[in-house]
Order: sequence, then C-alpha cells, then structure tokens
Amino acid sequence: MKNSDLIHFDWAIKKILRDKENFCILEGLFSLLLNRKVTILEVLESESNQQTAQQKFNRVDMMVKDDRDELFIVEVQLSRDLYFMQRILFGTSKAISEHIKIGESYGSVKKIYSINVLYFDLGKGEDFIYHGKTTFTGLFKKDELQIQKREEEFINGEKKYAEDVNIFPEYYLIRLNQFDGMAQNDLEEWIQFLKTGEINESTNAPGLQEAQEKLRVILMTDQERKEYEAHLDAIMTQNDTIDAYKEEGIMEGLARGHAQGLEEGHARGLEEGHAQGLEEGHAQGLE
Repeated sequence: MKNSDLIHFDWAIKKILRDKENFCILEGLFSLLLNRKVTILEVLESESNQQTAQQKFNRVDMMVKDDRDELFIVEVQLSRDLYFMQRILFGTSKAISEHIKIGESYGSVKKIYSINVLYFDLGKGEDFIYHGKTTFTGLFKKDELQIQKREEEFINGEKKYAEDVNIFPEYYLIRLNQFDGMAQNDLEEWIQFLKTGEINESTNAPGLQEAQEKLRVILMTDQERKEYEAHLDAIMTQNDTIDAYKEEGIMEGLARGHAQGLEEGHARGLEEGHAQGLEEGHAQGLE
C-alpha cells in the first residue's frame, strides 16, 4: 500500500490510536520490541500529555498502561531537538512522579518504557534501533548485579509477575534514517512502515494488518482530512524553517571562521616578521 494511502504515524498517534478498538496496532509494535505479548488497557491523560503551546516541548504524544500495570510513553519526533536526551529523561521522570500518590509505598512506582520514533539523525551508530536501560556493574569484578524479587503467583486474587526487579525506565530509540528499507522480519516491516508509510500487502507482522485497514486516508471525513493536510503542511513549514536556520548558521560559522583566520594569520605574520627582523638585525650587528 502506498504511503499516500495511509495516515502519517505522527497524526495517528494524536488522533486515531487512542481509540480502544485501535489498541491492537500499537500492541503489535510493543510486543515486537519487548519480545513478549503486550496488551494495552487504556490511554492515560497526564500533565505531560497536554497539547498547549507552552508544553509542546515537554509533552509526550501518548501514554498507555498495559495489563502488567506498566506504562508506555510513545513519542514521535519529526525534527531535531538540541536537548532531546534530557527531554526523554524528563518525560519518564515526570510520568513516574505523576503516578505515585503522596503517602504511597515506593512499591507503587511504575515501570516506564519510553519508545521514541525519530525522523532525524541522532548521534553516531550503525543500528536503527537502540535500547537503553539502567544496570549496576561491579567496579572490580565487572559483573552485573542481579536483584531478584520473589513473589507468589497470585496475591489477593491478582496475578503477579515474579521477575527481576527491573523498575528503572527503559528507552527505545528508533532511528528511521538509518534503516535501509529492506525488511527481513516483522519488526523491520514495522520500521519500514514508520519510515515510508508503506505496508506489504501480504504482511503478517502484528498490528500492521490492522493498520492497513484502520489508518487509511480515505476513511477520514472532509473535516478530518482538512486538519490532517494542515498538519502535514505545518510539518513541512517547520522543517523548511529549521533547514534555513541551519544553513544560515553554517554560513555564519564559515564567515566568522574566515575572518578569525585572517585576523590570526595577520597577527602571526606580524609576530614572525618582528622576530625575524630582530634576528637579522642582531646578526648584522655582529658582523
């Protein structure tokens, strides 16, 4: 299916994937990233989820809770952010603080997964998906500290997961520009869709079959399509503005570098000429 037929993922996150009947789409992506079945229970509204202009640089596009009572932050970045790493740290920290009430035990702290879809270059690396998490490594033995929490399978009638205490946030950075577009497995088919908006008609990747049916532009009302087209136009304008500023910055940097080089070269020439003159004068005096 061509990219013009499917709704851009950024818009889908804001408008379409919040509906419970569409949870299956994101469940497919999450399940592939975490290599386990993820079931979304609800979309959460939070202070970080606001759409106001004042919070636009500190927002998350979507926050959901799964059947393990874990939280997933999904954020789509279309342009470069100078403080991007600080921002995703702020997002996870704020989500943790928002979901624990005063007086509650620290056992109520939620596990957070921060999934970031990047449409720009970030850092240096050959891979297109990077996973980061907190580990504790011995200074001398260099081994990783394993902290385990033993629980009964059921407590008060509710199923618990007796696993390692891995409560720290985990981050997934999906660098779409680094993906070459040749999908070899289900996860790579998802990355291909995120990058190009195209889905193989014969795909069996979890969530993509549903995306083919639910994320079609043709299903929009006239008003929804107008809003969507205005959104795409705003993205193009924003990226053009950023590129213009970037080009101006490069030209200004070159001009300053050239001027500084001339100034330093002139100063060095005077210094070397002065030293050479003194040396020659001294030599002539000795003659």
